[in-house]
Amino acid sequence: MSIVTIRGQLGSGAPEIGRIVADRLKVDYVDREIIAEVAASINRSENEIIILEKPPSNLLERIGEALARRAIRRGVSSAYLPASAMPLDDKCYLNALISVIRELAQTQQIVIRGRGSQFILKDYQRALHVLVVAPLEMRVNRVMKDMKLDKKVAKQEIINSDSSRRQFTKRYFRARLEDPKLYDLVINTQNIDFKAAASIVVDAVHHK
Repeated sequence: MSIVTIRGQLGSGAPEIGRIVADRLKVDYVDREIIAEVAASINRSENEIIILEKPPSNLLERIGEALARRAIRRGVSSAYLPASAMPLDDKCYLNALISVIRELAQTQQIVIRGRGSQFILKDYQRALHVLVVAPLEMRVNRVMKDMKLDKKVAKQEIINSDSSRRQFTKRYFRARLEDPKLYDLVINTQNIDFKAAASIVVDAVHHK
């Protein structure tokens, strides 16, 4: 069975490479579908999951989040609240995420993009973990083209994305996202096109 986890910086080509790999291996590729599965498993909306995956960006937001949870705790006992009305905390989200990703890995051959899958499946010997990187200037140019943005806005999108992903990794897995020791392959797409990068991944899958 083939299991590939792929994580990459915005503009590095990770989703494009992941889809090509899945196509060549004839397996499913999942990304945002995981949000839907996690939401369904704990009876929450997809928006709630998306919000939790993006940690509060400033002090006021963190204070607001803490006050909202405190208000619920001090108002009605959680014993009388339906699951969908209880505050969604990190532990609840992480447990659901781990359950969904492990279930996917146990039941099918698959390429999974992000969502901490490289940490959740780190002890799966048949899983290949891939990190895709690229120089900032190249990433900016790709984002400008793909998202039809000017250079300044594209660069800010990358900065925001990088920060959010690092916070996500630190918050839920106590790790550094770019640590090469977490991956079997680190591919720089500066001088390797996406199809060639996918060929490297597929070849590594066959050798693992």
